[in-house]
Amino acid sequence: MDVRRRLGLNLKKLREEQGFSQESFADHCGLHRTYISGIERGVRNPTVLILDKIAKGLKVPAGQLLDDFRVPGRKQ
Repeated sequence: MDVRRRLGLNLKKLREEQGFSQESFADHCGLHRTYISGIERGVRNPTVLILDKIAKGLKVPAGQLLDDFRVPGRKQ
């Protein structure tokens, strides 16, 4: 799986687990909602500074955003 897609899936999963909408999470991190959407869809290639902002917003290590994540029941 492409690393951008993996990042997007992990971001969406963690964001939703913490009860954030895209808009509220973007505000929380000081980013725009469409930027968060682009990351989640795998069409944005964020810098390490943005990954750090996102990780801090989610209170997880930045590396966790890149972990290999498998969606149950979905072909990878």
